[in-house]
Amino acid sequence: MGDDMRADRPWGKAVVIGGSYAGLVTARVLSDFFREVVLVERDAVDEDTGAHPGAPQGYHAHAMLAKGGEVLERLFPGLRDELREAGAPVFDYGEGIDFLLPVGRAPRQRTGVRIQSFTRDELERRLRRKVLALAQVRLLPSTQCTGLTRDYAGRVSGVTCRSESEESFELTADLVIDASGRSSSLTDWLNVMGVTVPPKRTVKAKVTYTSMNFDRPAQDHSGHPDFYVAYQMMFAPSVPRAGVLLAVERDRWTCSLFGFQDQPPTDDEGYLEFAESLDNPRLAEQIARRTVQEPTRRYTNADNQWRPYHAVTNWPERLLAVGDAVCVFNPVYGQGLTVAAMEAELLQGMLKRRSATGRLDGLAPGFQKKVGRLLLGPWTLSTNSDLMWTPKGQPLAARFAHWYNTRLFHVAVKDAAVWTRFVRVVNMVASPALLFHPLVALKVLTVTSRRT
Repeated sequence: MGDDMRADRPWGKAVVIGGSYAGLVTARVLSDFFREVVLVERDAVDEDTGAHPGAPQGYHAHAMLAKGGEVLERLFPGLRDELREAGAPVFDYGEGIDFLLPVGRAPRQRTGVRIQSFTRDELERRLRRKVLALAQVRLLPSTQCTGLTRDYAGRVSGVTCRSESEESFELTADLVIDASGRSSSLTDWLNVMGVTVPPKRTVKAKVTYTSMNFDRPAQDHSGHPDFYVAYQMMFAPSVPRAGVLLAVERDRWTCSLFGFQDQPPTDDEGYLEFAESLDNPRLAEQIARRTVQEPTRRYTNADNQWRPYHAVTNWPERLLAVGDAVCVFNPVYGQGLTVAAMEAELLQGMLKRRSATGRLDGLAPGFQKKVGRLLLGPWTLSTNSDLMWTPKGQPLAARFAHWYNTRLFHVAVKDAAVWTRFVRVVNMVASPALLFHPLVALKVLTVTSRRT
């Protein structure tokens, strides 16, 4: 690395715990500010690894919301075109999705919201190759982080590790980032340091996912369908079964079937029968015509979990937490990938502002508070919906959101402008306030008066 490159990077070493998606996008940002970025990964991964071995949900349908796609394109210019060349389609949300709401089909009209569908496997492999190709980044695979180290001032100064050969060693760092996912040990490590974390917030989803990849007709095939995504939305309490079919790279479909307290089968016959029980027939039609398929996998651990690090009053300096290590969402809402990308971009902005002074102290507590604010919207959306499956004790806010959304859907299926507003909000490119504009609220109240 030349002296001019060193001058552009004010800090020495950053250590990222976890080399999955959140760790990769975070390492990409850190490489602009640190002369060395070490990815410590417990599994035996390399640049050709796709879906992370430690992420069981990696084999299931993943949605990259429009906001997440925009952030990734800024961090990895040209990524969208690379994925498109591999067969991952880019399309308008309104034109390309056959979307069945609980009250009917959504309008098939242009919304101006562009999205792309692909597998987690393809996305993560391409990101890993790009990140590991950076001169500043070094990967330590098959290495387990076992704790944190501190300096004389009480700041986090590195991590303790154990290699595959059981050899223990320390890595010093100017900044440590926990991106190790839902199995993170950070709360325990903080307790050892005398830092108390408020209790984790958990909202049970009770949803099971069963997924498979199978062949998709080529674009010029006469039997090619007129959609890239077919979706039936799960909605309490009237729609306990749902599913999504995504057109992905290499002429394949990814299909995930969802069941509330009802596990979609993994055998071929049962899988098709479950799809046939849905009100959107598109999923079963494509499953029935498959000729080549990959293994069917089931995922049951879909709870929402939030470790409230933003509320810790004595958060240690030089330590950050991102991704599922902080907050895990029910994957049915497709928020996780986008939120992790937004956290990486948040970090990028904060480091850029501090790079002129070279001062890292003060960064960590401020970052975690900002992450807490960033998470509030998607957490509220996800948990309000999941809380409605519980017959008693539903919070007032969740009941109101459910009441409003039900009536909003009745408007949206007939009003393309309202549907477009909804699409912008769920893709995190617009504030939820867009759905409470007086013109929209009036339509919602009107449809309420007609129904009651």
